[in-house]
Amino acid sequence: MLHAVIMAGGTGTRFWPASRAATPKQLLPLVGKATMIRQTYDRLEGLVTPEQTLIVTNQQLVAPITGQIPELPATQIVGEPCKRDTAPCIGLAALLVSRNDPDATMLVMPADHVIRSSNHFQSAVKQAVEMVSKGQARIVTFGIKPTYPAEIFGYIHRGAAIDTRGDSAPSYMVKHFREKPNAATAAEYVSSGDYFWNSGIFIWKAQTILDALTEQQLEMLEHLNKIVAVWGTDKQAEVFEKEFTAIEGISIDYAVMEHAKNVAVIVAPYDWDDLGSWLSLARLLGTDRDENTIVGKHLGMNTRGSIIRSSDDHLVVTLGLKDCLVVHTPDATLVANKNDEESIRNIVKLLEQRGMTEYL
Repeated sequence: MLHAVIMAGGTGTRFWPASRAATPKQLLPLVGKATMIRQTYDRLEGLVTPEQTLIVTNQQLVAPITGQIPELPATQIVGEPCKRDTAPCIGLAALLVSRNDPDATMLVMPADHVIRSSNHFQSAVKQAVEMVSKGQARIVTFGIKPTYPAEIFGYIHRGAAIDTRGDSAPSYMVKHFREKPNAATAAEYVSSGDYFWNSGIFIWKAQTILDALTEQQLEMLEHLNKIVAVWGTDKQAEVFEKEFTAIEGISIDYAVMEHAKNVAVIVAPYDWDDLGSWLSLARLLGTDRDENTIVGKHLGMNTRGSIIRSSDDHLVVTLGLKDCLVVHTPDATLVANKNDEESIRNIVKLLEQRGMTEYL
């Protein structure tokens, strides 16, 4: 049986000041009217039931996620006591879905991706599920055809083609996963035609990932097994906090994917974007004749190449701006060079250092 696991524990600091600790980017309507997590959940409609959907987030987001997805049973929203990256998150989910379904297949996906055409996405998932069912301990991911030499995405180096039905998306064995490259390397990847962007969406048997963690991260798995052993009892909260805190955080890429051998990639038949920063809005929402991306009320004179986002009915007026980022919220406004987005994380750290927690 297929189970969907939505990872929703990110903080989204690159989207400050809109993204805050209590309302990170996955809980915001950044592209479209629905929030990112709501869009992710709705994308699964007809593919899995609410009882087959698990959202793993942090404790303080359980309540707001419940409010946004009230039809999801409370038992299907798991709040981690602390941040430990994606491998412990996925390992815990694999153990939980395996309790009642030892042969479970897992679709693992982040809560903040933009995917257009749910039908094509579901078709690709069904193709991946079939590939997983036929290949022993096979892992399947989705690769995105690169449209430019992006430095903000990881890459997948494709290998030999896999025979598929005529109506299926092309698929290949994976040679290597590559980290985010510099500009020159990214250009080489794209020009070769042998690389895809890594979407970070995976399909595998729960037992496959548990076997991999047994081999590569046994100590982590031992902590997770202690948590699941008391799941649903009055000891759950106490043991969860104790054992999960003791885990050393590590991503699923480093914990498993770097060592995995039987990995296949399906060329995604849908439009995809990793909503990683404010610059993403220009790609997703487009620009006007002055190359500006505007969300909200704006009056501009001699303003070019900028991203401007306002909230409610607040009017933002710009004069003589070029390549700027302006984000207005009710209690904080950001004005920055749009090409210096990485420094937004430093703003968040500075606010923490100065005790200005009301803006975090």
